Amino acid sequence: MKGWWNRLARVDLSSRKVRYHEIGKQLLKDHVGGRGLGARLLLDEIDPKVDPLEENVLIFAAGPLTGTFVPTSGRFSLSSKSPLTETIMDSNVGGSLGSEFKRAGLDALVIEGKAQEPVMIDITEERIQIKKTDLWGLETGECFSELEKESALIGPAGENQVRYASIMTRGYRVFGRGGLGAIMGSKKLKAITVSGSKRVPVEDEKALKDHVRKAASKLDSSPVTSRGLKKFGTPILVNLLTWLGMFSKHNFREAASEEEADNLSGEKMREKIVQKHEGCYSCPIRCGLKTKTKKKSGKGPEYESVWALGSNIGIFDLEKTTELNYRCNELGLDTISTGGTLACAMEMKEEGLWDELGGFGSDVTGLLDKIAHREGIGEKLAEGSKRLCEKYGCDLSMSVKGMELPAYDPRGAAGQALSFATSNRGGCHLRGYMIGEEIFGVPKLFDRFKTGGKAQLVKRSQERNAYLDSLVMCKFGAFALDEEFYSRFLTSVTGERYTVADLHLVGERIYDMERWFNVKAGFDREDDELPKRFCEPLKKGASSDNVFDMQKMLDDYYEVMGWNEKGEPKKETLERLDIPDI
Repeated sequence: MKGWWNRLARVDLSSRKVRYHEIGKQLLKDHVGGRGLGARLLLDEIDPKVDPLEENVLIFAAGPLTGTFVPTSGRFSLSSKSPLTETIMDSNVGGSLGSEFKRAGLDALVIEGKAQEPVMIDITEERIQIKKTDLWGLETGECFSELEKESALIGPAGENQVRYASIMTRGYRVFGRGGLGAIMGSKKLKAITVSGSKRVPVEDEKALKDHVRKAASKLDSSPVTSRGLKKFGTPILVNLLTWLGMFSKHNFREAASEEEADNLSGEKMREKIVQKHEGCYSCPIRCGLKTKTKKKSGKGPEYESVWALGSNIGIFDLEKTTELNYRCNELGLDTISTGGTLACAMEMKEEGLWDELGGFGSDVTGLLDKIAHREGIGEKLAEGSKRLCEKYGCDLSMSVKGMELPAYDPRGAAGQALSFATSNRGGCHLRGYMIGEEIFGVPKLFDRFKTGGKAQLVKRSQERNAYLDSLVMCKFGAFALDEEFYSRFLTSVTGERYTVADLHLVGERIYDMERWFNVKAGFDREDDELPKRFCEPLKKGASSDNVFDMQKMLDDYYEVMGWNEKGEPKKETLERLDIPDI
């Protein structure tokens, strides 16, 4: 069985012991790797009701394509239970960390227990070592300058267990969303370094080279992957979403104007601050942006960040927003949740609920450090917008299951609204990215305001993204590549025959398995809802005067998913997908 090493390492920080295990051929075949393998292992590792900052584990997992020459296969997955949402959580990152991990001869790494003093883990193909570290207290850039290898590490936000702390990798790529950096902080784990040189075994190299050649041609001919993302990066979306009335401002209270949004657009970034483009391991798209303001230089911001730290908090100055993004990277803060929490607090200020910071458009530079160090007002903001609103008895948190929503106003796309509401990890556009079907027309364009048939489309999108996260591959490639490419890649590498239907079965198994974890953690239909604000139509813009009947959409969705009216997978669904009890 090629592509996989069938090898898992378990690191216990409490006992300082390292053990190795075989994963099992059937487990790998049924869950592929990455997000799927991480979710399956998590079911065995923890009780879904545990405190995420006390008895949790971190599960890093590569996929069978990781470390090969398949285009866009340079991502790496991490699974755990979120301190922010208390749901199951996964995140994945680009760059070269995943390929180094795979070349070290590992498919997965489980980290359990807690160290008594700050430590780091060093992974090579010969051994894994737990080492005392003096990096604790340093910001991320300072740490990277001290470490020569590919690494994943936390900044002050993770050390102080901010509930939306990120884990940073070299080149300021991010395991973002859900606060997984806080879990590293709770374990006194500052950094993980990785190096490897093993060649990933491939079953049929001749067939794989042929599929890769054809895929490269497709990627090179697609206007999204060959021109839009390559030339402008993800901020190419700003002007498009503004034109559609879905690029909001001021905590989703209204749509941003074209003039306001253009100040933050990919076109303006290319003109004013972009220095060069960069790409992940084995990726021809190269959508990453190296940027420079008058004061600083760094990475990004990406589309989500330029919205969260710009329009959403009432800042339309590109350099200010970019420098806020830089600071989040150095501190190890998730930019979407940081911006969402600040926007919530700013609206609370304007509603007279507190007076500890300014309203929309005010300077928040100093607040980022206070959040990361939990100092003063930062102690409250470090808990996220949902807990902040619960403390003050208001309903201004624009989140689902406690995770702040990203940069797509759900009043502008019915499928994306349903995908937000039913996301297993909380407010997220990457569980089911219906922007493809409802905006770009990939693979086919559907009316974004119609609700009929959207349940089935969302289900397929969620399945597709689940198997892509398990391969582990970048979702941008799917703008150009038919699904058959992914089944051919996997079959050629592993020697196990996979069809597109097989991949969707894997994706369905993963999504229902995650849902089953959340059900056991106490989540139900009441948690599959959008904030009340989205029951009120926008007054201006191309998405104005429009709201969706979410309860009707949920009924349709639960039916196509094989769940009961409470949103619980039915017994026959669990049995069909071979999902074990927890």
